[in-house]
Amino acid sequence: MATTEQPPSTNRLRAWMLEGLSDMGKAGGHTGPHAEPEPAHQGQRWWRVMCLTGVDYFSTLGYQPGIAALAAGLLGPIATIVLVIVTLAGALPVYRRVAEESPRGEGSIAMLERLLSFWQGKLFVLTLLGFAATDFLITITLSAADASTHLVENPHLTNALHGQQMIITLILVALLGAVFLKGFLEAIGVATALVGIYLALNVVVVVVGLYHVATAGHVITDWSSALTAQHGNVFVMIGLALLVFPKLALGLSGFETGVAVMPHVQGDPGDTEEKPTGRIRDTKKLLTTAALIMSAFLITSSFVTTLLIPENEFKTGGQANGRALAYLAHEYLGNAFGTVYDVSTIAILWFAGASAMAGLLNLMPRYLPRYGMAPHWARAVRPMVIVFTLIAFLVTWIFDANVDAQGGAYATGVLVLISSAAIAVTIAARKAGQRKWTIGFAVISAVFLYTTVVNVIERPDGVKIGACFIVGIILVSLLSRLARAFELRVTSVTLDPMAERFIRDMASRKIRFIANEPGHRDKAEYRDKVEQIRADNDMPEQEDFVFVEVTVTDPSEFEAGLTVRGEVLHDRYRVLTLESSSIPNALAALLLHVRDTTNCTPHIYFEWTEGNPFANFLRFFLFGQGEVAPVTREVLREAEPNRELRPRVHTG
Repeated sequence: MATTEQPPSTNRLRAWMLEGLSDMGKAGGHTGPHAEPEPAHQGQRWWRVMCLTGVDYFSTLGYQPGIAALAAGLLGPIATIVLVIVTLAGALPVYRRVAEESPRGEGSIAMLERLLSFWQGKLFVLTLLGFAATDFLITITLSAADASTHLVENPHLTNALHGQQMIITLILVALLGAVFLKGFLEAIGVATALVGIYLALNVVVVVVGLYHVATAGHVITDWSSALTAQHGNVFVMIGLALLVFPKLALGLSGFETGVAVMPHVQGDPGDTEEKPTGRIRDTKKLLTTAALIMSAFLITSSFVTTLLIPENEFKTGGQANGRALAYLAHEYLGNAFGTVYDVSTIAILWFAGASAMAGLLNLMPRYLPRYGMAPHWARAVRPMVIVFTLIAFLVTWIFDANVDAQGGAYATGVLVLISSAAIAVTIAARKAGQRKWTIGFAVISAVFLYTTVVNVIERPDGVKIGACFIVGIILVSLLSRLARAFELRVTSVTLDPMAERFIRDMASRKIRFIANEPGHRDKAEYRDKVEQIRADNDMPEQEDFVFVEVTVTDPSEFEAGLTVRGEVLHDRYRVLTLESSSIPNALAALLLHVRDTTNCTPHIYFEWTEGNPFANFLRFFLFGQGEVAPVTREVLREAEPNRELRPRVHTG
């Protein structure tokens, strides 16, 4: 008999696409529930992983000084100091605690997930994932659009590239996806080189700027005099700086990706997935070092740009608009150095999406496949890279590659995630009985919630865009869960000694189970059930049965192992008890396990469930019960295509 085989090229393509199932797991990342995790000590040195998150975090130097100057004017350096204080005293301790509480990269979402169960917990997580997707995907598209803007506005290229910003942005997004399709290690290598060059160039620009400030004494005098004339005293200045602080909140980006890529931190050889001490320690180093480097650059860059650049140049159409440090590079170091700085800025802005892509690849597959809300291939890296790249294309097209149009969504995503992280660590500290930490984290939470609310009021478009991502994720997730409803959904079946004894005893004759919904579990319940099954199926009295009772735990869960316990009730009736998120899937898994271990075909007997079939299906979908008999048969049919080998389902 001839058989049809897939062409070798198709097999190679499939193997290459699904190679990512283990590719991201090399650093202790997600490998799926059926795969053995890689040793936790594999991965990259923490400073290399810091460069991956740093392409997002450090790239904000391209526009943060200009934002501070526009928002606060002469108060820019003071407002930036407020931002640094919030970073070092607020965001940093919060995310150091997050790294300690969720060392596998789940972040604050996993911490909050533990507080809620059932469907409300899943919907809450999906909402946070929506904001995370907003943050990460807008990071990809906004950074690529900003890079293309710098490219188009370059004096040497303006004529040639005018009107081509959309195409350039799409090309940059596609190139970013290509890097991740090539391999994650390549992404880290590129990020390390870009961050090293970019920070070195910024050191030169800032040092030269500070030198000019120091040698031109009147600059500081003029600034302080103007500041005093405008605002009077120090307390007014601080108050105004606090008010404009929410507009500078983009300078806080990068912390969420810092913990999202934790699985790629090498840690110690003795680390385990249960206790990755070295990974936690090195991730804290990563977060602290990145925050200190960025804080130093934020303060010094804001200071020199505010003092050395005329105020009008920061406004729309000005030469320093969105490129304050680049303006200084050209002004004080010449066009040759300025061009090199421009190229470096464009490169790091483009690759800022790498940290966001890494965050998406670590975050989404940790939740959606486990919830049954994504297909199996969503655990692989390369297919997900293609999906996220296509979504980034769509977002770029919708916003016409406009940086300003995406700014509100970006800030909203960042602030919601930081606020949720602050709330999560506050709850964790309270549960641990750490009163001082609880108070401290509560104050930090209040600051970030205030900042989020102010940002939402000023830029409501961010919430609207985030809501679109949330609705999209929820719809796709529910449709995927619906499509996978009849999967086996049981990762393993374990029988206790009594249950094994029941199965061995029945294997010598025909194996017959009765599906029973436990009630009072008295003698009459089991006696009446047996009589009814015999009458409905016209069976002789000498046939014996084993009852199977499934208790639904959390119906919102999708995959889990199954433990079967045996007991004898009323000195006569043998009962197997199971706990699962779904009755039909648990029964189907038990029947297949019994068939495989005994080489006998088991039979199971049901009653028809009363009620509307559609309503019963909804009960099954939402609560793991409902029309059990036909659903059990459908799960068996999908799991075992061969009808002759399939366990038998009888309904009377």
